[in-house]
Amino acid sequence: MKRRVVITGIGVLSCIGTGREQYWDALFRGQTGFSPITLFDTSSFSVHDAGEINGFTPEEFLGKKGLRELDRSTRLVCSAAKLAIEDSGFVIDDTTTHRTGVSLGTTFGSLHSISQFDRVGLLEGPRFVNPSHFPNTVLNSPASRVSIRFHIKGFNTTISTGFCSGIDALSYGADFIRLQRAAVVLAGSVEELCEEIFLSFDKLGYLSGAQGSPPLCCPFDARRNGIILSEGSAVLVLEDSQHASDRGAEILAVVKGYGNAFDPFPGRDFNQTGKGLQNAVAAALRDASLAPSDIDYIAAGANSTKRLDRLETMVIKEIFGKNAFNIPVSSVKSMVGESFSASGGLSLAAAVGAIKNGIIPPTVNYREEDPECDLDCVPNEARHKDIRNALILSSDPYGNNSAAVLGKYER
Repeated sequence: MKRRVVITGIGVLSCIGTGREQYWDALFRGQTGFSPITLFDTSSFSVHDAGEINGFTPEEFLGKKGLRELDRSTRLVCSAAKLAIEDSGFVIDDTTTHRTGVSLGTTFGSLHSISQFDRVGLLEGPRFVNPSHFPNTVLNSPASRVSIRFHIKGFNTTISTGFCSGIDALSYGADFIRLQRAAVVLAGSVEELCEEIFLSFDKLGYLSGAQGSPPLCCPFDARRNGIILSEGSAVLVLEDSQHASDRGAEILAVVKGYGNAFDPFPGRDFNQTGKGLQNAVAAALRDASLAPSDIDYIAAGANSTKRLDRLETMVIKEIFGKNAFNIPVSSVKSMVGESFSASGGLSLAAAVGAIKNGIIPPTVNYREEDPECDLDCVPNEARHKDIRNALILSSDPYGNNSAAVLGKYER
């Protein structure tokens, strides 16, 4: 019999709220988190707004010790991990540490650190770089720092699959529990907002407002013209259900299934056939032993780009047939923006909130219908609904596709 993996804690840092309750409340109210960027000078850009986490003070979560050598990504994910551990009530000590692991999704987590470190080396010479900054230049540094700070001695893995990293980190961590290689896993994702990432997305033509109009994040809306870049981190505590029950933990949701598939279509702008996402969803439903009719809510990865929103709509119609128009499909990116690798973790945390509270977060800023995106996108206002099973989607413009199914916990 397949071991049941459950979620017992959530830690979130986002542009609309910190901690799961504040995050959920903001989502249900339809609050957006976009504001002028303060982390770097945007005078040379045509876009000046993003989903920045304003007023983030890591000392509040981690204390002052050891912060100087940590970059922003690491501070964000360590703070989210602290919140998740506290939320779960799990105690990491000598008796539990070896059966606890970390699975973290991030892709650009070290980009700013690499840039700053190399800048000193190139301008002043390698002998003048600060060696204490070197650990931040490797991709697995944020995940490693989580284990170091919280004394976790089980496996430690970094997943780097672009937009899909957060969901893939969940599936990787859940597999460790299913295979009895871990009892508890901190599974999450992180991405920071920095000039280098902002410049990259600007040059690729992804940012809304690049043509002079005000930035607008409106998934599924006919006016959509690009993303609003953001940052954030979400960490979920995964456990074997028996382990969670034995220690009297509150179980927030069940990880029922997940699937991954690659769509090897050339291009970088969601020039995909949709077959990859379709295969990922089919695999997730099969893994969960569910039929399409069992899904009550779909947390879309739609990010206000023309092609991704259309691609997801097409795939949902292919999988769910006529019933596709009866399933609520919303995108929290309308409120928290596109946080790249962190987006999967934020969507998973939102889906848990929807299941636990029986409230579907809306797709805000929806005003003009697009005939190619004609599903029930829960426009502008949250909706009360009993949710047994939620499907979470993610697609990367370079071909990765991931899907996960979370469900209500029943003894």
